[in-house]
Formats: sequence, structure tokens, C-alpha cells
Amino acid sequence: MRVIVGSRTHKGRAIALADVSAGAVVRAIREGGVDADEGSKPLVRIDCPSPGTVHDHVARLPPPTFDRRAALAAAARELGHTSSAWSELDAARADLAELSPPSVDVDAARRRVAEAGATEERLRERVAELRGRLRARREMGADTTAVEAQLDEAVTELSEAETERIAAEQALDRAESLAREARDRRERRLTLEDRVANLEREVRHDLATAVWDRFREALRAVPGTATAGATPGTYDGDPETAALAVARLAPLDAPVVVDGVDGFDGAAAAASTLSAPVIYIG
Repeated sequence: MRVIVGSRTHKGRAIALADVSAGAVVRAIREGGVDADEGSKPLVRIDCPSPGTVHDHVARLPPPTFDRRAALAAAARELGHTSSAWSELDAARADLAELSPPSVDVDAARRRVAEAGATEERLRERVAELRGRLRARREMGADTTAVEAQLDEAVTELSEAETERIAAEQALDRAESLAREARDRRERRLTLEDRVANLEREVRHDLATAVWDRFREALRAVPGTATAGATPGTYDGDPETAALAVARLAPLDAPVVVDGVDGFDGAAAAASTLSAPVIYIG
């Protein structure tokens, strides 16, 4: 790898840097060797292989957070290990991706029905009133032209209101049907989410098991006092030591950034212990 800090160039598998933050170096590695600005610090440019999935867990040592099982699973995948549950997990994830519940506003559909019904009822009362007035004027022998015109207009509006009410009721039926479908999909989605989570745990366990012996050996080679039993889940130690062991057993092409790990006497010692390219901050 080649590391350029300001006007200085460093080459090799183990490089020590000063006056550069670990965060800037990690960003430069992840961004494919582009410049990373750290305020008043010099620009950093790193030419190195692209980081793999294990770098998500051990790019910086010690890591700010560390999920041991996930890191072991990532290392196992890069070492070529698989799980018998992979195909089930892929299928469950595909099913889950297709189960987005439809968006439906039943309340709006109900308000539309209520408003259409109220309008229809008001117009029905208006038509009845006008018919009564029309009968009365005819009985009196009075002119009915104006009342007939008002009645014709009201009857037309009532017919339109009835049509709107029927359409609103049909829309409500569709919305309620979609709402039931959405509930069914949400229930199915919750079931699938549980299944995916269980399968993910199974896959992680299978992969962690596949590299567990190598992990135990790595623990004995890195700084720290952690120990591990015969199976995953029997680890007794701090996250930092576990991260160091994962970095040692994983096939790392891109460098890891070592910053403040007790037990390493410089970049060369860290690279030798971790069996990985190292950028040492100190």
C-alpha cells in the first residue's frame, strides 16, 4: 500500500503515522484512496486494495463498537465458509421484500360516504319540500313555473348526490378490502421478519462455528487475556481482544488502523501479530 500524508509518501505493509487522526485514515481507506480532510490536519491519500466486509468490524482497532458474532460470520464468509440455512434465508428475505402493505386511508373513505349521505339527505328533503309547494300552488291555481324549475334543479342535484353516495360506498368497500389485505400483509410480514431474524442468527452461528477454532488460536496470539470455550457463545473477555483475534484470522487485504492498542510495539509488530497490513497511529 501507499500512504500520502501532505507532502510525505509512505510505502509498505506496516506504516506508522503521526499527526493524523485514525478517523481520517479509516475514511481514506473506505473511500478508495481519496483525500480525506481533517480540518487543520494534512490531507491523507491511501492507495490500497478495497476493504472487504470484515473491515466493517475491524477497520479501526480498537473498534468503537464490536459485534463479535457478526464479525466472525463476516470473516468466515471471506474464508469461503457457508451455511445450510443460506438458501432459506435468501428466500425469506425475498418474500419479505415483496410484502409491503398497501397504503390505504379508510377514514377518508368513510368521511366521503358520510358527507355524500348528508348531501343526499339534504337534497331529498329539498325535493320533498318543493313537491309539496308545487302541489299547493296547483291546488290554488297559482303560477308554478318558478317552483317547477327549482324542483327540476333539485331533482338533478339529488340524482348526482345519489351517484356520488353510491361511488363513495363502493370506494369504501374497496378501501376496507385493502385495509384487510394490509392487515394480513402486516401479520405475514411480522411472521417473516421473525423468520428472517431466526435464520440470520442460525447463519451467524453456523459461520462462527466454522471459524471458532481459528478464533481461539488467534486469541492466544494477540494482546489481551481473553479466553474462549469449545463453542461460540463461550467467550470470556473484552471486545477489543476479540476484534484483534478476528483481524488476525480474517484474510485482510486492505489495511487496518491500529490506534491505542496496548501490547504492540510499533507498526511492524502489529502487522506481524495481526497477519495483516497495518497503519499504526502513534
